[in-house]
Amino acid sequence: MLTRPSLHRMMFISLFTSLSVALGVLLLVSTTRAQPATNVGGAVDLTTAITKAAQQNIPAVVHIEVTERQEVENPFTPFENDPMFRQFFHTPQMPRHFKGEMTGLGTGMIIDTQGNILTNNHVVGGASKIEVLLANGRKYLAHVVGGDPKTDLAVIAIETKTALPTVTFGDSDPVEVGEWVVAIGHPRGLDQTVTHGIISAKHRRGITDPSSYQDFLQTDAAINPGNSGGPLLNLRGEVIGVNTAIASQNGSFEGIGFAIPSNMAVYVAKALIAHGRVERAWLGVSVQDVPAERAESAGLDRPKGALVTEVVKGSPAEQAGLKKDDVVLAYQGKDVPDASALRNAVATTPIGQEAKLKVMRSGQMQELVVQVRNQEEATKWVAATAKRRLGVEVRPVTAQEADKYGLEDHQGVTISRVEPNSILGKAGFEVQDILLAIEGQTIESVDNFLDMVRSLQPHQSVTVLALDHRSGDTGSVQVVVR
Repeated sequence: MLTRPSLHRMMFISLFTSLSVALGVLLLVSTTRAQPATNVGGAVDLTTAITKAAQQNIPAVVHIEVTERQEVENPFTPFENDPMFRQFFHTPQMPRHFKGEMTGLGTGMIIDTQGNILTNNHVVGGASKIEVLLANGRKYLAHVVGGDPKTDLAVIAIETKTALPTVTFGDSDPVEVGEWVVAIGHPRGLDQTVTHGIISAKHRRGITDPSSYQDFLQTDAAINPGNSGGPLLNLRGEVIGVNTAIASQNGSFEGIGFAIPSNMAVYVAKALIAHGRVERAWLGVSVQDVPAERAESAGLDRPKGALVTEVVKGSPAEQAGLKKDDVVLAYQGKDVPDASALRNAVATTPIGQEAKLKVMRSGQMQELVVQVRNQEEATKWVAATAKRRLGVEVRPVTAQEADKYGLEDHQGVTISRVEPNSILGKAGFEVQDILLAIEGQTIESVDNFLDMVRSLQPHQSVTVLALDHRSGDTGSVQVVVR
């Protein structure tokens, strides 16, 4: 039997998008990620650096307004079968949902003279109409070139014969904590707003969806609703990040903002422009952070690296000689501080390229060479992993199911098969039940569900939110993953 979940959360990530509806204005705070910049030497005049960075980039920073068609639940639906309600209001059978339009605001940056604009995927994803306002006051219709939900990045494009100003990207790797940064955007619709601060931390992970590719820069430069997709600049005026998210208890900026590093953003943008999607490499392992109690036995002076918990048969990792309980300490000459770092590094490796691994095995350092392959080859393995860990196979929610249970588009997955003696089978789940969330993260698709399950650690206790197909009730159950 499923129990009703708790709705209380101590901290949330706000989306920096302001939305308006016909009967009022709904303000959402949309996530903003920052990009780090290149330290290329040469003195910086601190008395004019912020002014020059702003002047250099404001012409290439655009205001984005999107229109999205959405269904809004009828607020009177729960009362439609009440005889007193029907008698008083003389109402006919009412629809469960009303269709309406919502508008959202965000920021973008022109990245080439062809009119390609980099922004956040949550700003333009699902939009039926996109308008771009340039700093010179000209407005253009834009179309989506491609979006990547896993990094929350997207590229849109406008068509114009006018020469366009562009931003310059820097190298995010050498950015240091304490370095001064500048943010430009359109918070709450206030065009060309400039704020400044410092890099508060690097390599922040676990901020949003745990199955996504995260490696945030943290900054205290003020970012607010409407800043999403705007640039984070160093004092040389180079883009080092894409502003994306804040951590807040009340939805307002509290000095904790997050930006996507420029190196990740450039890789994704190039892939979206070239192919309309991001093709990621696959190594063929499950990894986790090294537990403190295993560091010494693994021959490490402290917990670091990515502990291999599973190697897929026939995968690039197995062919390279990687084994269970190996600890990957370096990839392509760069240190691997944790499991997420390895996952991100592999994902941005050109498919088919050879990569060097530095591995600690039973206290002995070894070097291996692996040739990564297309991540699409991992689909069957990921599905098998989900079945083994939770004991279910899933499919997309049908339109009929969504209408019957009042679900939104891209909400949940339906169980198509369940093993009776599996984790979810023993918990009482049945075919046609709908899985809605894992550990508070909404399930948006089958691929999203598989990514979530893959990111879970062995023997991890997780909370699953689901809908009972018999009663239509929702509730949560806690299970331990295999």
